[in-house]
Amino acid sequence: MDAVILGRIGYDLYSEEPHVSLAESRRFSRYLGGSSANMAVGLARLGLRTGILSCLGVDALSDFLVSFLQREGVDTSRVQRRPGCLPSLALTEVSPPSSFPQVFYRHNAADIQLHALEPDLAYCSSAPLFITNGTSLCASPSRESTYAALERAKAAQCRVVLDVDYRAMSWESPAAAGLAVRLALPWVDVLIGNQSELMLTAGADDLEEAVHRLRQVPLLVSKLGDLGTKVYGAGEAIFLPPYSVEVCTTIGAGDGFASGFLYGLHRGLGIEECLHYGNAAAAIVVSRLSCSEAMPTLAEVQNMIRR
Repeated sequence: MDAVILGRIGYDLYSEEPHVSLAESRRFSRYLGGSSANMAVGLARLGLRTGILSCLGVDALSDFLVSFLQREGVDTSRVQRRPGCLPSLALTEVSPPSSFPQVFYRHNAADIQLHALEPDLAYCSSAPLFITNGTSLCASPSRESTYAALERAKAAQCRVVLDVDYRAMSWESPAAAGLAVRLALPWVDVLIGNQSELMLTAGADDLEEAVHRLRQVPLLVSKLGDLGTKVYGAGEAIFLPPYSVEVCTTIGAGDGFASGFLYGLHRGLGIEECLHYGNAAAAIVVSRLSCSEAMPTLAEVQNMIRR
C-alpha cells in the first residue's frame, strides 16, 4: 500500500440542467463524493496503491459507493458498515463558470460512526502516506478514531497529511472546527487548506498571520483558488499560478489538487514539481463534471504539464 485515507465517503447528485437553480432542477446524475473518497480515486488513478478507512450503511447507495471505489482499484477492506446509518448526500447546481451552490444532508451521517479498532489503526500506519481531513473530527466516534489514527501513523513515521476540509454544516461554529484541527497539528507533516481554512485553523484574521502561527507544520499548502497555490516550508515559500482551462464546475478542484500534489510528494519530486502535478490535476477536474469521475490519470496530468 502506498497511501491510506481516513474520511468520508458521500453520495453526490449533480444537476444535469446548467444554469437552472436547485429549486427548479428536475434531472440529476449520481456520483461517488466526499473529499476523502475523491482523493482515494484521484491517487489510485495516478497509480498509487490506495486504501480507505471509513463507515457506510448497509443500503443500496452505500453498495454503489463501495462498488465504485473497488472498480477504481481502491482497497475497501476497512470500510465499516453500520445498519441504520446512511451516507451523506450533496446536491449541486451547475451554473458555470463560477456558481455551484450545494445542499448537504449530513444528519447522523454514516462516516461519523467510524469506530477504529486496533486492526484499523494498524492499517492506517501500514503505508508511507496517511491522509485524513478535518470533517472526520466534527463528532464522535470518528473524532476519537481520527486522533488515534493520526497518533499511530506519526509514531510509525508515516508522512501524515491533514486536509482542513471545513464544512460549516458539520460544526457548531468555525471556532470549534479550528480548535479540533489545531489539536491534531502535533502529528501533521502536511497541512492543506484554502485561505479561509488556514485562517480558521490558526485563529488568525489574515493569511500572513495564519502562516506565522502554523509554522510548526513542516509543509503548509495554501490553495488560493483562481490565483494558484503556494507552499510554505523550510523557511521559503513557493508559488505557482493555476493552469488555464474552460471551467465546467469548480467542485472537486481541491481534491484533484491534493491528489496530484501528494502523488508528487510520495514520488520524491521537488515542491515546485509537486505543485505542477497538483495544479494540472485540479485544472482537469474543473474542466469536467463531478468530482470522482473527473479525477485524471497520470498520463493526462503529465500531458497537461507538457502542454
